Amino acid sequence: MKIIISHDVDHITVLEHNRDLIIPKFIVRSFIELGLGYISISEMVKKFSECLKNKWQNIEELMKFDKENNVPSTFFVGVSKGKGLCYSLENAEYWIKKIVEQGFDVGVHGIAYDNYELIKTEFDTFKKISDLKTFGIRMHYLRHNEYTLDFLNKTGYLFDSSIYELKNPYKVGSLWEFPLHIMDSYLFNKNAKWQNQKLSEAQESTKRIIDEGMKRNINYFTILFHDRNFSNSSQSLRHWYIWLLEYIKTNKFELISYQDAIKELETNFSK
Repeated sequence: MKIIISHDVDHITVLEHNRDLIIPKFIVRSFIELGLGYISISEMVKKFSECLKNKWQNIEELMKFDKENNVPSTFFVGVSKGKGLCYSLENAEYWIKKIVEQGFDVGVHGIAYDNYELIKTEFDTFKKISDLKTFGIRMHYLRHNEYTLDFLNKTGYLFDSSIYELKNPYKVGSLWEFPLHIMDSYLFNKNAKWQNQKLSEAQESTKRIIDEGMKRNINYFTILFHDRNFSNSSQSLRHWYIWLLEYIKTNKFELISYQDAIKELETNFSK
């Protein structure tokens, strides 16, 4: 089993949320997590310190860490707004180019999922500002319906990774679908909008899902970790990601990118 690691960029600055309820919800959630004992006072202080610094991303820090650990990760960056994703196209372009410069793959963090024309607009916008010929997509909040994959295939995406299910990659036309198997927020926020799982519980859940993936002969196992969580203000999640890479290394799993996985899949598919 080979493992693909990816990162969704949901936020860049705090002030981009001056017209929605993201900040009030963040404050309430932080106090709930503190009251339940899932974060410390130190973490709480760091969370509000980040707000004052107007910094809600850790892309640079995560790229440095991934590079040091030979992780060929893929970052998904949005080029339109919706569902709490509010950063400007200028900020998106800056980080897309920065990520490419650092040698990482980058794809679209999609907003439109049920309208072909809007999906095509996002595709064309990303292609223009990234100067990439082929790239994939992951939908924000994993939104999709029965037409989404057909629309993405028609648009020209190389792959999608928005379907949360324990299955192997499969093709829809020319599009490869890489089901998502583990997401950090699902591990730590079980049936809740705030953290209600400890690090040890998330680690055990991770081991259990990976073991189940091996039993089902999953060839390419996909994991999502949000860049914003690579921070001392989210210690449990940051420590989980560091532990995850050690677990992968200890168990001798191979890390691979979506692009390289597709090359392998296409070779096997054509035989």
